[in-house]
Amino acid sequence: MNFSTLQNWYAGLAPREQRVVALGGVAALVLLLLAVLLPLYRKSEGLEQRIATKRADLAWMQAVAPTLMTAGPAPAAANNPHESLVVLVDRTARESGLSQSLTGSQPSGDGGLRVQVEKAPFNSWVAWIARLAEQSGVRVESAQVDAAGEPGLVNAGVVLRDH
Repeated sequence: MNFSTLQNWYAGLAPREQRVVALGGVAALVLLLLAVLLPLYRKSEGLEQRIATKRADLAWMQAVAPTLMTAGPAPAAANNPHESLVVLVDRTARESGLSQSLTGSQPSGDGGLRVQVEKAPFNSWVAWIARLAEQSGVRVESAQVDAAGEPGLVNAGVVLRDH
């Protein structure tokens, strides 16, 4: 159906029918706009709230960073020199809430450990890696991070090396 056929059909309607069709078209357009715009508006409000929360978290982290930096190394209980890298990775992953995401680990070269996580929250994963580096002196030799399909989740492989 082309536009001229539609015009001819509309012109053939009685004036009262033309008003009903026009009002129906306007109502359909308004409903369509509401069906599209209202969810977008709600989503943007949620994202704005999330950004505000992240900014507040960042401000707090920046405020406490100097205090943490001057606090020195981690206590001896958290940094056990006799703890193997495998045990350290497993323990800290559990403490960071990543035990369900930790899918495997295998030796990698001289004293290295390749660790694989799947569907891990990105923020938790980064905090865990930073904690390993800062508190235990573990170095990241290489890392590969990919999106896991859902927003905020990642699949990652990282090669860690002890001190």
